[in-house]
Amino acid sequence: MTRRLDGTHLAGHWEFPGGKRQPTETLEACLIREIKEELDAEIDVGLEILATTHAYPERTVELRFFRCELKSDPRPVLGQALRWVPRADLASFPLPPADNELVRRLIAGEI
Repeated sequence: MTRRLDGTHLAGHWEFPGGKRQPTETLEACLIREIKEELDAEIDVGLEILATTHAYPERTVELRFFRCELKSDPRPVLGQALRWVPRADLASFPLPPADNELVRRLIAGEI
C-alpha cells in the first residue's frame, strides 16, 4: 500500500496503487503505466476482482481493482510511503472510503 501525498485528494490515507485512466487507454494499460510511474515496477495484470463507484462530496470515483503479479521490486518514486500490509491489518489503516468493499472482501478471504 502507498500513502497519499500532502496536497492530494485524501492526503495521508493509505491506498492501493493505481490512478486515473487516460481517454485512449485500456484499464490494463492504465494500471501498468500507473504502477511504473508511482513505483517503478513492472506488473502482469490479471483478472478484475472488483468494480465499485463511490461519491465523495467533491467528486465521484469509479474504481476497478485487478489481481496483479509483480515482475520487479517496487520502490516509491513520488516520495510516498510504501508498506506491505497483511490482510488482517488492513482495517487498522486510514483508507479511502471507496476502498471499503475491497478491504472487506480481502479480510474475509473472499478474494
